[in-house]
Amino acid sequence: MGPSFDLSRNSTLSARRWAPLLVALALAGFFLVAVARFWHPVYGFTALIQLDATNDDLKIAAFREHPVYVYRDTGGYDGLYYAQIAHHPLLDAAELRPAMDNFSYRARRILPPAVAWLLGAGQPGAIIHVYALLNAGVWLLAAVLLWRILAVADFRGVLAWAGVLFSAGALSSVRYALTDLPALTLLAAAMWALERSRPRSASGWLAAAALARETAFVGVVGLLDRPWLSRKNLLTLILAATPLAGWLIYVRWRVGPADAGWGNFTLPVAGLVEKWTDVLRTVAHPTHPLLAWTTLLAVIGLTVQAGFVLIRWRPADAWWRIAAAYTALMLMLGTAVWEGFPGAATRVLLPLTLAFNVVAVRTRAALAWLILGNLGVTAGLLTFVDVPNDSREIFAARSHGVATLVHVNAGWFGAEHTLRHVWSWCEGRGELNFETWPLTPLAGQFEFSLRSLTPRTVVVRQAGVELWRGPVGDKAVRVTFPLALGAGRTRLEFSSDTPGTRESPNADARALAFAIYDPRLTF
Repeated sequence: MGPSFDLSRNSTLSARRWAPLLVALALAGFFLVAVARFWHPVYGFTALIQLDATNDDLKIAAFREHPVYVYRDTGGYDGLYYAQIAHHPLLDAAELRPAMDNFSYRARRILPPAVAWLLGAGQPGAIIHVYALLNAGVWLLAAVLLWRILAVADFRGVLAWAGVLFSAGALSSVRYALTDLPALTLLAAAMWALERSRPRSASGWLAAAALARETAFVGVVGLLDRPWLSRKNLLTLILAATPLAGWLIYVRWRVGPADAGWGNFTLPVAGLVEKWTDVLRTVAHPTHPLLAWTTLLAVIGLTVQAGFVLIRWRPADAWWRIAAAYTALMLMLGTAVWEGFPGAATRVLLPLTLAFNVVAVRTRAALAWLILGNLGVTAGLLTFVDVPNDSREIFAARSHGVATLVHVNAGWFGAEHTLRHVWSWCEGRGELNFETWPLTPLAGQFEFSLRSLTPRTVVVRQAGVELWRGPVGDKAVRVTFPLALGAGRTRLEFSSDTPGTRESPNADARALAFAIYDPRLTF
């Protein structure tokens, strides 16, 4: 008889081999959907840059000439500075200085802005969108690279892989268009090259990581080897440090002296103790329970990672040395890095999170270590929960090279939506605001429907000039007329002299005069 095969056993082995990959692909799909939720037909993904109203008047010309989402009720974040540097990576534009909070400090992290400039071919409209999505692209590259580094073959490996990619540090870097994830990915590439006996390539990748974020240079300890005082190690240090040193000299010459950043550090352990004290107090009396608890879990995760490194003494392991170096950095971090929900420390210590997971997987550490060390994933996922939404926007589109936004303003009750329709009710007199890019006068065709609960006459005016007048009742009336648009902003006035009808007998019921439905502006 010929050889026999256990088909059921082979099927089980095949399922076990593919199951981790399928889970990882599902998680990657989840990530892409989370990012896609931030897309807007006019603003693209620029909501990720976190430009806020307080910086709106200081932004560079490219951010005025092209549509960039502005947060009106939320503060800005560091990504808005790097996104503007991306338009002038040589730092030679006078408009950059007033747009920065700390120009010399921000200018250190030049690599992601420079890459955005290159990928955008120096075109302002392209650079804005490339930079906004740069971290999302890097996340996908990191996903592939970390899969290889961790040699994922089971669900422990998937847990470690996801623990890094969905950590608070990694997802915050994507959500706020920062430089931390690019720096981590380049550091991982350096270690990948080192493990394949390519020391010069490793030094090059680390040098690039330091140009993305200067603290990435701490990872050079992973590239060094015994004997520590050797010509080889000295050459590694020189190769890895020279690009950053040269760039810092250029920044000082071009911009002026930079803040050394010593305010980010404090006495050993003091910052960590302060963070623990603050987070426990916040959890005990939370104003925002979800923020408080996820921050606590993130701090537990980082503390567990540091504890694991201190307990598992492995100085001969390059990954352990990186983890140990960032554990030392963690113990020196000050209030400015720890404060907030969950705080910048989760991003600064991303290399600790990566190195911890690599060592834990390769040494087959107990599953509890992997679970507790990656609790910061909860804070990471929270960063993608809230998607900006303008409750007064009733039309947004790009057509024939023109981007258009239409908002209801004073006198309207805000936008309402179904899957097929958008509308807004007016109390009797209301303004409709148009924003268009490019910032030049344009001629378009404005279309919309009007409806009222009771018969009335509605008049539409522009700067006092009547554009349309007509009867409106409970059946929608379609209106179309040509519209001359000013350079960037235009206002229309809608009015009816007939009083509005209360929508219900409740005391807080709205008085509704007429509603505008499904407006469209075409060119």
